[in-house]
Amino acid sequence: MAKTKQLFGALTRRGPHRVLRGDLGFAGLPGTVYTPESGLNLPGVAFGHDWLQGGTLEHLASWGIVAAAPDTETGIAPSVLNLSFDLGTTLDIITGVRLGPGKISVHPTKLGLVGHGFGASAAVFAAAGLGSSTNPLKAVAAVFPTASKPDAPEPAAGLRVPGLILGAPGAELTIQSNVTELAAAWRTATVRTVAKAEPGGLAEGFRLTKLVGMPGPDRRTQKTVRALLTGYLLFQLTGDKTYKDFADADVVLPKTVAAELGEEPPSLEDKVVALLKG
Repeated sequence: MAKTKQLFGALTRRGPHRVLRGDLGFAGLPGTVYTPESGLNLPGVAFGHDWLQGGTLEHLASWGIVAAAPDTETGIAPSVLNLSFDLGTTLDIITGVRLGPGKISVHPTKLGLVGHGFGASAAVFAAAGLGSSTNPLKAVAAVFPTASKPDAPEPAAGLRVPGLILGAPGAELTIQSNVTELAAAWRTATVRTVAKAEPGGLAEGFRLTKLVGMPGPDRRTQKTVRALLTGYLLFQLTGDKTYKDFADADVVLPKTVAAELGEEPPSLEDKVVALLKG
């Protein structure tokens, strides 16, 4: 466990690779891609946003993972299905061309999907749509997932790909979260609760919403999520056993607490009662 704590501490910090930033627009899709400075046959992920900017993507790239995010479905009524399609397109782009100055490539068997909030539901839908792909996904991660229309638990029930679900304490009793429903449906997912997390705190940079009292960036949440996510992806996408504890549901990792999941997800009535009491 001491070794895992050391790894966790290292993963909260920037990795050893110099990072390059590029534009997915060259392939016809608005968005951004972050890569290590060089490397062939690298692991790669498509990231579904929820007010997310470049910090987490840059962090993954600094640890050797190509991370790309479509900048689509950002209006007041985004479509989870459209964003899921764009995530699949993003994977096609990063595996189909040489990136950067031609010294960077992504291996088609080292792919994953990641999403935050609304983007987490999109990642699940994208994974379900890619289930028959020639190059199956290695992993999917849902970070502080929130409900969508249609909602993600139904496609999650058919997933066989390894998954990581990160929730916040008490999220199971909030109306916007679908973390317990997703966990109940997705049998191949590891569920972790991030201690003292603020789901909205993963957003990076200045946000206008702070001016109206909505959550802004929370450095503690960002550091913990980045470490948990990076370690999980390094093991699942590359097979590096150094990080195997990050994918082991029986290992309690630093800055996490045991996920309290009942046999049945709380009903909408339960969530409303909890909201009124709060």
